[in-house]
Amino acid sequence: MGRHGWDSDTRRWRLTALLGVGAAALALAVTLFGTLTGGPSTAGTTRDGDTVHGTPASPSAKPEPYVGWGFTHTQYSADEGAAAATKSVERLLGQSGGLPQNQHIMGWGADNPEPVKGHYDFGALDRRIDFMRASGATPVITLCCSPDWMKGGRAGVDHTDWSQSALEKAPTPDHYQDFADLAATIARRYPDVKHFVVWNEFKGFWNDAGSRWDYEGYTRLYNLVYTALKKVDKDIMVGGPYLVMDSVDPRDQNASGALKGPWGAMDRRVLDAFSYWNAHKAGADFTVVDGSSYTHDDDLLPNEFAATDKLTAVSEWLRRQTHGLPLWWAEYYVEPGDGNGDRTGWTEPHRVAVQATGMIAMVKGGADSGFYWNPEDKTGSGCAGCLWTPTDGSGGGRALPMYDLVSRFAKAFPPGTAYQNVSVAADDVPDVRVLASGRTVLVVNTQNRPISAQVDGKRFGMRPYEVKWLDR
Repeated sequence: MGRHGWDSDTRRWRLTALLGVGAAALALAVTLFGTLTGGPSTAGTTRDGDTVHGTPASPSAKPEPYVGWGFTHTQYSADEGAAAATKSVERLLGQSGGLPQNQHIMGWGADNPEPVKGHYDFGALDRRIDFMRASGATPVITLCCSPDWMKGGRAGVDHTDWSQSALEKAPTPDHYQDFADLAATIARRYPDVKHFVVWNEFKGFWNDAGSRWDYEGYTRLYNLVYTALKKVDKDIMVGGPYLVMDSVDPRDQNASGALKGPWGAMDRRVLDAFSYWNAHKAGADFTVVDGSSYTHDDDLLPNEFAATDKLTAVSEWLRRQTHGLPLWWAEYYVEPGDGNGDRTGWTEPHRVAVQATGMIAMVKGGADSGFYWNPEDKTGSGCAGCLWTPTDGSGGGRALPMYDLVSRFAKAFPPGTAYQNVSVAADDVPDVRVLASGRTVLVVNTQNRPISAQVDGKRFGMRPYEVKWLDR
């Protein structure tokens, strides 16, 4: 079967943000408090949904609720393509220590997992999970989306509607339990997968009549899935609600007064939805959200680097609301897309520099894990922001600059890192962003010009938008 499913690189739901950077007259101490914390795949319809697939990696005695920094597979990825190229990516990931990898159960490279009730097709999902295992990943599964028969459509593999509007529909309430049962079937099939995210961006849970999120419906679905997964294995880690942490202009009628800053104001309807889930959830091992650093109108205020401070403010708010529950960013964006959702307006050094600044901002807010969206583009040599070149040809699968950032960040700043203060010369405060552990300092030049910076007692030159790693 072909690869189906709406690739949300083209989606129009985007989190908003604007953020300022304060300059200091004196040397700045960048402070982050505390410790931040088998067998071959078988495609086709089968009744054997509960069978353990493949030869799973040996699970740890007890999984952790955080996994670190990795990426989410989408429509095109390295599980398919020229053998030499897919092996190249597999080796690349293995050499990096195995970045955490996330995969949805339907769409974004996975086929309809249950086209008819009780009849399963896990061929595409098996292939993705096998790739994660082979490349040494900590595997994560996002439980979205749902088969057509659970949401008012027709049953049968030939009747699957892969349009965006159909894929985004939530199960109808009378099928919430069916979806929870499917989640349990998947958990039994992949016993080495210990981290599950429930649904994606509240898709299908918007209440048009009330102009708000149907957070009651989502929470009912979440609780049924949570309970079903814990019955399969009490050590399975479950997280939600995967809300888009959208923000608006402070003058907007939906602007929240509770969470705002130079970057704008959070949409109060998002905060209402999160608060309801947080108060009524059956349980959660980690919190998952999605967001970007630009406004609903794709504005970067006051500029693309300062806008990332929103990710810090939102992370801090979420950690307070959940009393320190581990925080994941399932998606995070710093570059607005065009009318087609493409992000090709920046040079790669510019893109990498802003991305690094966004990752620093999330960590400063207390985030433990984050997943870069869409590691590979469709065929062709161009791949703005991808982690590696397309694997459709034997020469593909080569690491790109964004891969270097994500993999080095994951290795240098894993969960549990004790972050330390570093000095930044007063004149350099507006120009650089810094994150430091006892062993590594990450420095980002936020200017499109060469600078001379003094960080952690060292003076060095930096190219325009350079991302520099220093050993301590």
